[in-house]
Amino acid sequence: MTTALQPSLPSLPVLRLRLAPRGAMPRPIDGAWWPRSYDLLAELPQLLAGLPRGWGHITSATVNGATWSAVPGRMLVFNQVVRLRRSVTASAPHTIVLLAPGRGRWDLLVVPPDTPEAAAEPLMAAAVVDQV
Repeated sequence: MTTALQPSLPSLPVLRLRLAPRGAMPRPIDGAWWPRSYDLLAELPQLLAGLPRGWGHITSATVNGATWSAVPGRMLVFNQVVRLRRSVTASAPHTIVLLAPGRGRWDLLVVPPDTPEAAAEPLMAAAVVDQV
């Protein structure tokens, strides 16, 4: 008698996200995200799936319009609509702003996808260090 092995399901890549500890004082950056591409339609669902439940349902994401590939006005993520906005301000070219009504706003540093790991890791670690 032989046993047939089930083919393994492809696994999703590990989410490259670091979040700052919650403190009493607001922070300019709440964490760092290192996506694998600038395709928001492919990257955003995995990011939202990896966020803490306490952040609630993210209804809006704002990204730099010059950095990310084509961004529609909204997309369906886990059967919920997320409004996508493009900012053209030069003040925050490497951030994504996430909003959850009644819960808050979170600004994440976006480490460019093509950044080598040796450079990306220190950037992500610095983004989540307690600021006094």
